[in-house]
Amino acid sequence: MPVGKDTPRQRYRDHVRAEIKQAALRQIGDGGPASLSLNAIARELGVTGPALYKYFAGRDALLTELIIEGYEDVAGAVRAEAARTADRPARERLHALAAVYRDWAVGVPHLYQLLAGSPSPGYEAPSETVDSARAVLGPFLAVLAQGSPRSAAGALESELGAWDEETPAVAAWVRAYAPDADPGPVLAGAVTVWSRMHGAVSLEIQGQFTGMGHRGSTLLTSEIDALADAMGLPPGPED
Repeated sequence: MPVGKDTPRQRYRDHVRAEIKQAALRQIGDGGPASLSLNAIARELGVTGPALYKYFAGRDALLTELIIEGYEDVAGAVRAEAARTADRPARERLHALAAVYRDWAVGVPHLYQLLAGSPSPGYEAPSETVDSARAVLGPFLAVLAQGSPRSAAGALESELGAWDEETPAVAAWVRAYAPDADPGPVLAGAVTVWSRMHGAVSLEIQGQFTGMGHRGSTLLTSEIDALADAMGLPPGPED
């Protein structure tokens, strides 16, 4: 007999799954993604190791769900900021989106590292995690499409334009957020903004800036300004 969506049995199952995921996040927070252990989670919850397999097929399945939920969380934060700043100049919006991405990452550094790094040796993320990651960058595409790129990233734009042509999922992603944009330049901007945010935020979370005399937010603002210049986003009225 199938388990209903809102039965006591299903509610109990959802509760236990949530407890398992919270315990997993605590482990990752204490020792990084490589420390995740189903047996340790079972001990913490007071159940046997095999009992956890009723809820997750294995460690990789648990990691995948945590990664997807992490992407959904940060994508939701970025979407909300995109909606909140929809009537502002493009450059200001780009800064706002980057700032909310950093705020999310700094607020949950262990979860950010799970998304940004390699969760564990041998783990291969399934395709749905790629779709989840693209959802984070989607609002950036819409903003970057408002620019008039004047950078010398011709080779990168050419390669990414070909990627758009050869990969229907990428083409659909670009059209969903920037239907009138030239795919090459806007994808080059998206890859660049992702690499700059990831680089600055990851170094900050790892503590690499300690003692260097600057704030992570200041560096990210500088990086995003340089990208906005390259993408031809006009300064706002107060810049």
